[in-house]
Order: sequence, then structure tokens, then C-alpha cells
Amino acid sequence: MQFSHHSSVREQFPQLAVATMTLDAVTPDTDTTATAAPFLARASARLADRSESELPEIAAWRRAFSRMGLKPTQYRCASEALLRRLRTHGELPRVHPLVDLCNAVSVAYAIPIAVLDLDQVVGDLIVTPAAGTETYQSFSGETETPEPDEIIFRDDAGNAHARRWTNRQSALSAIRPGTRRVLIVVEALHDTAAGDVEALRAELAGALGSHGWSGPGGQQVPHGPIPRR
Repeated sequence: MQFSHHSSVREQFPQLAVATMTLDAVTPDTDTTATAAPFLARASARLADRSESELPEIAAWRRAFSRMGLKPTQYRCASEALLRRLRTHGELPRVHPLVDLCNAVSVAYAIPIAVLDLDQVVGDLIVTPAAGTETYQSFSGETETPEPDEIIFRDDAGNAHARRWTNRQSALSAIRPGTRRVLIVVEALHDTAAGDVEALRAELAGALGSHGWSGPGGQQVPHGPIPRR
């Protein structure tokens, strides 16, 4: 399997920095609370004297959404939505130990992190403008069709695993108790994105490794081909 970005996405957003990792043998009964806590504390400290919209990482995504014809106050990138929830409620919702940890790292860096069940992805996965024929499964159980040219995560079967790029993931590949193989995607657009994405990848890899979560052969796998199973 190959994860990639369509050339038009790269051309429109040349500052895009990306990292990916794959994990094998993910388990739903691991307690990541203590591991996530320092990341949540860092995020709360950043929000102490400013709103999430003032963070450069979020401002860059807001500019990108505006460029895509989306209202940034209506459609937010995933990390902004999480930061908004943290600022308002003082905590993040519990979903799955792996997702909870990734969400904590995401808010610490204010960078979106997508976490997908690899066994629900058919063939290759590409971040690309939609043709308008793809199908997206919402968490409410409805099937949606992305708008033509909307940036989505699309697999070879025409499944849209995310809509509006980093705005909303699909229920189809959401992490569930039975999930075992996972793809993690980190994307950023701000001025220091390249260095920050690498720092995030290293910290996240260390946090995952502390719980025994690793990729094929025991290694977190960098951006590039995703091994088939």
C-alpha cells in the first residue's frame, strides 16, 4: 500500500510537511492516561494566554481552508477542534487508548493527526481532490458524497476516509476495539512545519513504544510505502 498526496495538493500547498507511521498488534486495553497527561498539560499552557485560532499551526490551516473555499469558523481542522474542546471543557473525550494518546500529542503540537484502521483501507490511499463519486460514511450512519474537488483521503475502492482534508474522518476506518493495524498521518502547513512534524513524530514514536506499540518488524515506519499484510 502507498500513501501519497496528489500533485495538485502539493503544488497548491508546497509548504506541506507530512509524516506517517504504521502500527501492528494494537490493543484496546492499554492505559495511556499517564503518557498523554504531559502533552495535554503543554496544550493547556499554550491556551493559557491565547485562543487556539491565534496559534500559528492553526492559523495556517485556517488560511488553507479559506483557500479551499471553506469558512474556517464553520469547518475546522481536527487539531483546532480538539484544542477548542480542551479549552472549553478542560479535557478531551475518551475514544480508544491509541486515539486518546494521538489526540493529546495533536493538541500539544496543534497539528492534526489522523489515525486510521488499515484493514478498512482498500489498496492505496491518496490525499486528492474528489471526483464527486466517492462515498463517505459519517459517524451518524449516513452515507455522504464529497463535493467535486473537495480534498479527501481516497482509497482504490472510492471510499473517502476523510472529508475536507483534515476536517473530518470517516466512520469506516475509525479505530475500534477490534482494530489491530493502524496508519497514523501527521500533516502541517505553518512556517516551521517540517521541523515540528519531525519532532512530533519522534515524540509520538517514543510514547507509542513505551506501550509496546510498534510497526512491522518492531519499528515505527516513516512516510512512504505502507507494508501489505
